[in-house]
This record gives sequence, structure tokens and C-alpha cells, in this order.
Amino acid sequence: MPRPIGVDLFSGVGGLSLGFEQAGFDVVAAVEYDPVHAACHAYNFPHCATLARSVAGLSGDAIRAASDLGNRTVDVVFGGAPCQGFSLIGQRLLDDPRNALVREFVRIVGELDARYFVFENVKGLTLGPQRKFLDELIESFGEIGYEIRLPWKVLNAVSFGVPQHRERLFLLGARAGLPLPSYPGPTALRPDGEELLSGIEIGPSCRDALEDLPDAESFEALLTRDWVRTKWPSVRSSYAKEMRGDSDASWHRGYRRNWDKGLLTSSGRSFHTEISRQRFRETSPGEVEPISRLYKLNPSGVSNTLRAGSDAGRGAFTSPRPIHYRHDRCVTVREMARLHGFPDWFRFHTTKWHGARQIGNSVPPPLARAVAGAVIEAGGHRPRIPDRVLDLGDPSLLSMGLAEAARYWGIENPIGRRDRKSGARKRKQSEIEAQRLLCAGYGK
Repeated sequence: MPRPIGVDLFSGVGGLSLGFEQAGFDVVAAVEYDPVHAACHAYNFPHCATLARSVAGLSGDAIRAASDLGNRTVDVVFGGAPCQGFSLIGQRLLDDPRNALVREFVRIVGELDARYFVFENVKGLTLGPQRKFLDELIESFGEIGYEIRLPWKVLNAVSFGVPQHRERLFLLGARAGLPLPSYPGPTALRPDGEELLSGIEIGPSCRDALEDLPDAESFEALLTRDWVRTKWPSVRSSYAKEMRGDSDASWHRGYRRNWDKGLLTSSGRSFHTEISRQRFRETSPGEVEPISRLYKLNPSGVSNTLRAGSDAGRGAFTSPRPIHYRHDRCVTVREMARLHGFPDWFRFHTTKWHGARQIGNSVPPPLARAVAGAVIEAGGHRPRIPDRVLDLGDPSLLSMGLAEAARYWGIENPIGRRDRKSGARKRKQSEIEAQRLLCAGYGK
């Protein structure tokens, strides 16, 4: 049976893309405004048409043309559009110009005549005046012929085998007349047994996720690059074995990748003063270091929510990476990826800033896979496990700066340049203003 087809809007580096692929979808197109993120998505998903542009004004026909879809059915459109317009009184929140990208999401779902859609966003949309926004969004989907499984759900990644507390809102919708997906139930619990339910396995801990990773500070080469060749230990947790791709089952229904398992990647070292290291050592696991306000991982617990930091348009502040439970340093980008459910073959930008931001902005793939599986089931699909093994893209895609990535895609740099004197960003007030990652923790 042919694999169902998916389209990823606001794709980022591809957390949702990977989860939907692992569930059995062929993700044929991904749209991402930031050219750096688009380049990294193209590296990890060489079989997918990556469109480095805004969704604003992008037609369904253009997506079909870019991905050679022709008239084939689009089974699902998924993504997390940024949204912000909650301060205006007396008008529809969905009409706020700052929420233009959410309207574009609805429009593209309709233009592609997708059978299903998945809209994800921050938990904050369920609280206070933002609830009105959700009601308007549901109404807008109804106006183009879609129904939504109600009540909507906030899902925590920790309940789906991810060693991280991370809550996201999901809306699952179907074209009128099609079976509605049900929101997936938990498959795992916190390692400390919180909310213990019969028949559900205990999920992985921080130790399960990180214990087998070589210490980045053992390699001088990682001071100047993000990869090194090393020998990996043979004893690993079941979670680490899955991240390493050690079995057929660890690839789920996704495509295998040709990758060099001898490399430790995304592991550039960070500089910490001895004073900072001393504070890190003195902080107890599971507590917050009082000066930096960084959380120290508990080896038997799960990570706090990994954040993205700010983008280039808002000062380029680095993601607040937690402190390792064993080493007196912050975790590396690869260690963040392990805590997020990204397998070791998956690569991120070579800089710690971009790499950490890509992870913090993404939906953990195991959570995305569970949601995608609900859509697979509702659609009556029985997708085959593919035999094809994919080569990854050109590694140069992982090290491009904004200007270089923009040139690669043949577009103008959409992010803008820093005003050296004032430190402010010169921004256009139209599309660029709307495209900023305006929701805290905006995920992809």
C-alpha cells in the first residue's frame, strides 16, 4: 500500500517531519522561512522538497509543483504557526495582522484539500483571553469544511517516551465526512513514577538518554568544530540504543539513513569560567543554579523544558541549556537532542546558538510520531516500512550563516542585520514582523 502524503508548514529543522515520517507518512514538502533552518532540514530530509520562504502568499498549487505531487491526495498538513495578537479588544483575534500566518495555515490546508490537519502550538493558547483565539481558529476551519476533535488536548512529551517535560497544544482535524483522529494516550511515565498508571511503561531518564555519550570535553577538536570520531561504548539503555539506530524497530516506519556511526556530532564545547564550574558543581541535581538560573539535570528524572533562546531579529540570545548531572558544564547540542528524542544520525547547525535554537523550537519526534500515528489510524492507512535507504545531504548545509544560506536558496536574507551602534534590528513591518517567533517556545 502506498505511504500517505504529508506537508510540513513552519518546519524548522524537522521535529514534526521526522515524527510523521516515522509514523509512516512520506513528507513531500516542507516550508520554512529561516534559510538556515531550511538548509538543515534539506540535509536531514534529502527526499523532501524544502521551500525556503514564508507561507504568506504561497499557493497550494506551488507546493504541489515543488514536490511533484501532481493531483495526488495530500493526506495531512501539519505545523505550528506563530501567533501573538491577543491585546486588541473588540475584534476577532484571528484578524489581528500579527496572526496572519495562522490564517495562511488554514488557507493552505483548504487549497491542498488535505484529508487531515494537525495544528500545534504553545499551551498558553488554552489560557485566559487566548481561549477566544482557539474558538475562532476552530470556527475558521469549520468555514472551509473541516471538523476538529474536541476537546482539544495539551500533550506532554514526557508521556510519550521523551526524557523532558514539554507541553504542547494539539488540534486534530479532518475534512467533513472523514473519521476524526483521537488524541493519543500516554505510552510512558516519568522515571520517578509520577502519575503511575497500570500497564504503562516507565519512560527514560536523563541518565538513560545521556550516559553512553562520550564527554565532549575529552576532545580538544571540539573546541573548533562540532564533530569528532570516537569509539562508542557497547552497553546502552534501550532508549540510547534507539537513538543509535541499533535495531530495525528503532527506525519505526521511517527511512533508514546512511550515516557514519563512528562520529560524535553536534558536540561543540562551551567555555565556562572556573567560577561558573564551581557553582555548577555545588548545585544539587534537580535544582536551579541561583546565579545563572540554569537547571541541573537529575539523572533519575527528566529534563526541564528545553528553550530556544531568541532569534537573530531579537538579539540572538543563546538557548539556556541545562547543566549536566555529572559534568560541571552545560549540555551539548547533541545531549539536548537526546533529551528531545532526536536520533544520533540527525544533524543540526554547527554553531551552538543555531543548533540549540533548532532543538528548542521543535516538537520532540516521539511526540510527533504518536500524534501522526493517530492520523494514520483514523485514515485507515497501513503504510509499509520502506526498503529504500537515503543518503544525507551535503554537510556544507549545516554550517551556512544567514547570508550564505539565503544565497544558497536564491533569496534575500529575510532576518536583517544588526545595527552595530544601537544593537537594534532593522525590520520590515509587514511579513517579517509577522514571521518572528512571537510565541514563547514556538515549536516546529
